[in-house]
Amino acid sequence: MGAALLMKPQLLALGSTGVEKKPNFIIIFVDDLGYGDVGCFGSKEHRTPHIDQMASEGMKFTDFYVACSVCTPSRAALLTGCYPQRLNMHEDENGRCVLFPNSRKGLHPDEITIAEILREQGYKTACIGKWHLGDQPEFLPTRQGFDYYFGIPYSNDMDRDIIDEEFMPRGVPLPLMRNEEVIEAPAQQDTLTKRYTEETISFIRKNREFPFFVYLPHSMVHWPRHASEAFKGKSANGIYGDAVEEIDWSTGEIIKVLKEIGIDSNTLVIFTSDNGADGGGSNEPLRNEKGSTYEGGIRIPCVMRFEGKIPAGMLCHEVCSAIDFLPTMARLSGTEPAKDRKIDGKDIWPLISGMPGAKSPHEAFYYYQIDQLQCVRSGKWKLHLPMEVKKRNWGEPEGKTPLQLYNLKTDIHEDHNLADEHPDVVSRLLALAETMKKDIGDAGMKGRNQRPAGWVKEPRPQLLKKE
Repeated sequence: MGAALLMKPQLLALGSTGVEKKPNFIIIFVDDLGYGDVGCFGSKEHRTPHIDQMASEGMKFTDFYVACSVCTPSRAALLTGCYPQRLNMHEDENGRCVLFPNSRKGLHPDEITIAEILREQGYKTACIGKWHLGDQPEFLPTRQGFDYYFGIPYSNDMDRDIIDEEFMPRGVPLPLMRNEEVIEAPAQQDTLTKRYTEETISFIRKNREFPFFVYLPHSMVHWPRHASEAFKGKSANGIYGDAVEEIDWSTGEIIKVLKEIGIDSNTLVIFTSDNGADGGGSNEPLRNEKGSTYEGGIRIPCVMRFEGKIPAGMLCHEVCSAIDFLPTMARLSGTEPAKDRKIDGKDIWPLISGMPGAKSPHEAFYYYQIDQLQCVRSGKWKLHLPMEVKKRNWGEPEGKTPLQLYNLKTDIHEDHNLADEHPDVVSRLLALAETMKKDIGDAGMKGRNQRPAGWVKEPRPQLLKKE
């Protein structure tokens, strides 16, 4: 746990938030769900009545971003409130865009997560689902502020049939863990969404008398997709749709139990995704997909529900991000982020609560691809930086790319380059980009405010213990 939590930070007045006691928090974080994959964001293929009801009873965020278009860095950013580059969680030890099994790297134990902040405030904390921030004991959720962990330590495609011996010894199946012990290998993936839901509900019931935080990073709809027998073959979009519709069911079951035990009005529920969809999903009307710094890779669906605190049926068109969860939840719990380190997230409670005239607290939002700053958004304007070599998360680099400026308010698909017509906007966004590069680095250039990732010398695979 980071030492800064013991510094007795000045508490924020709960009365200023409109929340009378410490609220519960549930973050439902779907894997690879696209912007257009749920009904309230335009899907015609997937039946998502429970998520759609969340939107009708709460707020839909149309301009919501994660901090990266792939798994590991996106998750690191959500839990710490920092761009992944600041934490050196933007790549693994070999320069690949996510952590692989048996990696030497992981989220540094000295980083302060949402779970650590909330646990200091008397919260019970659980991570139920896919972790992907380091599979060595030093990096597991139980070392990062979570009282309880149930899930898989990395992506569900990283098993013995796909990963070669450079990354993982042959014969090591995908592990399912409880706390720091492998309880099943290989994990029975058809049942994961169902079991995550059951574990979440059990944790909520057990801790109903305490404030609690549940981080539920689903394994689906990441490839290879799976669904339980009750949902398999039932959607209009094959196994992808089956998996989406089971996650919708899961969301409904969680909200149902909140109502049943009488804590619904004191629980903020957030539904969102870790990045855009790839094959099988929909990012419409956005351009491109997972792994890209076009909008389809990094702008994702987000719905928040907090009965009596978030006005029903609201839309938010302001720029906000998963990096904002940490400072916002710190405020609502009666504290604030540690002062001994820089974070990038902002308190967005004024936006969430529908405060009249509330605006995005971000002067700019930054789009990194591995270690390369590729785009900057400020208000309605998005600038794609000119690059001699544009990196990709996988495959060959794209080569030289020109400077491009898009008005996302009128051109959500990024089709019409307006750079020549607005040189003043281009100049302002280029200056913001240069400031950020100096802060957290860019393409081999180290930033002055970067922090180290965690590191182990001799990693070992997580194995099921023999009887």
